[in-house]
Formats: sequence, C-alpha cells, structure tokens
Amino acid sequence: MKKSTNNNKVGFTTSVPVEVLFAAGVIPVDMNNLFINAADSSRYIDTAELTGFPRNMCSWIKGLYTVAMECGISEVIGVIQGDCSNAQALLEVLQEGGMRTYSFSYPYDKDERHIRLSIQNMMKHYGVGGKSVAREKERLDKIRRKLRKIDAMTHKDNIVSGCENHHYLVSATDFGQDPDRFERDVDAFLVRVKERAPFDDELRLGYIGVPPIFTDLYDFLDGGRARVVYNEVQHQFSMPYNCGSIFEQYLRFTYPYDIFGRVAVIKKEIRKRKIDGIIHYVQSFCFRQIEDMIIRRAVDVPILMLEGDRPMALDARTKLRVEVFLEMLKSRQGQG
Repeated sequence: MKKSTNNNKVGFTTSVPVEVLFAAGVIPVDMNNLFINAADSSRYIDTAELTGFPRNMCSWIKGLYTVAMECGISEVIGVIQGDCSNAQALLEVLQEGGMRTYSFSYPYDKDERHIRLSIQNMMKHYGVGGKSVAREKERLDKIRRKLRKIDAMTHKDNIVSGCENHHYLVSATDFGQDPDRFERDVDAFLVRVKERAPFDDELRLGYIGVPPIFTDLYDFLDGGRARVVYNEVQHQFSMPYNCGSIFEQYLRFTYPYDIFGRVAVIKKEIRKRKIDGIIHYVQSFCFRQIEDMIIRRAVDVPILMLEGDRPMALDARTKLRVEVFLEMLKSRQGQG
C-alpha cells in the first residue's frame, strides 16, 4: 500500500489537546472523521482485514489503520489510555509499517498532576511552549463558544436538529483541520438557522456513547418525530467549559475517564434538557458495552442500547427496535 508523504498532517485516534498541534504548525486530523465520512468507508475496513486485521475486532480501529496509511498522515497519535483498548496494538502495527507514532494518555485516576505531565510531554515532543499553546487555546475557545450557541439552539430554542448538532460538535476535535474555515462555516450556519420555526417534536432524546457508525440514525429518529437534543460525547468534544488553563480543560473532559464522571454529567443534562429517553450506542467488540449496566442503574429514564459494527444504514431489526422504543416513550407521556 502506497503512503502519501505530506509531512504536515498528524492524525489521532480520539480527541487530544489539539492546541499543542496547532501551536506546532501541523495539521491535526481526527482520523475517525475521515473514516466515517468517506464515500467508501466499508472499503477501509476490507483493506485492513486483507492486511491481516481480524474480523472480530472493532471496525473503527480497522478504518483508522487504512486512513493512516492512505490519507497523507505523517504521524499518528494514539490515545493508549482513556479510549480504545486496541489503540496500542494499532500503533505497533503502524510502527512496523514505518509510520511515526506518539502515544498519549489520559490518567485513569484523573489526577491533575498526571494530565499536566501528559500534556507537557506532548508539548515537548512537538517543540512548543506554554505561551503559544495558550494563544491557540484562546483562538479555539472563541469557536467553542459559538458551538455552545448551536448546542443551546438545539435544546433551548429547538431550531437545530440532532444531526446538525452532531456534525458541528464532533468536528470540534480537529476543527475540520482548518479553524478559520470551520469558524466561517459555523458563523454562516448560525445566521441561517435563526430564520427557522421551532421543531414540533413529540419526544426529546439523549444520545450517549461514541458517535454512531450507522449512517442514517438521526434521519430515522426525525422521521419518528423524535429529536436528539443531547449528544453526550460530541458535546464533550466541543469542550463546553470555561477553563483558564489547558490542563484544567482536559481534566474536565469526561470521555476518557471513568464512567461515573460521565454518568454524573449525563444525569444533569437529562434534567436540564428535559429528555424523555436515551439511546446508548455501543460498538461491536468494544469493552464499553459493559458500561451499559452501570448507566442503566444510575439513569432514571428509559434506555435503548443499539450496537453497530460496520458503516451502514439501519437494518430492519434495529429500525423495529427503535420504533418500539419510541412508541413506549410516547405511551409513557400519555400516562403522565
């Protein structure tokens, strides 16, 4: 497989402190976004399996491998603690193939000293200092404040769809590789959306878990007069905090830490956004499926767990399960 030689793109397996990468003058690339938005994303999986990746492992990892090898990535940052348990093996396969790699860790104990050390080591690796990183944080925080407006327009003003919310918030991991262009896109959207009449939804849903590999989930929910007003992990990717330092910001980022911190935020958002039910998406062969047990015991609204494997439209069985879940939620409303 021929690799591109663009030496300015640094890919990563999940959200990392992109402020460091922008300060270093490289282009951060969330390889997940490249994979799932590719017109032939299933081919990425097939290519990895032909290389030797096993069938019974996460499709995201296989997709990331092909993105790294084919999409002009010169170095890959793998989050080996705080995300996918297969990330370390992915880095090793890439190293064996000649790819430069760097490992980043979110400390399981969520200790400020440890996240500070992880970020400082990353700054040292890319040769940047605290002042340049702080300038990039200030620049990106300006865009993040606009993303908060989109999120508020989703659950307060009810004029932004769940899919639109997902698109803009998930893009905050790398700002579309070009923050200035991304900000112009956000500005244009904010102007357009103000002219809309509010949605007339029967149900307000929360979506928790990693972004879906299904290609039409949000559209299908809209067709059932149910709208996602909370995208949990995407919301976290947008860094919805007012933090003075980059260390505090990535310490408050719930996704890479234990499930209990995530649950506390999810419960708060359920109340704040008046959510009727939760869709919990899990990826096939992912350890995070186990966390569904803890979430169900802690959350007091109905939960439907959906499992996906490869990029594809919802199959008939999954559609039926979603339809039954929505009907159950509507019945609960009637009883209330």
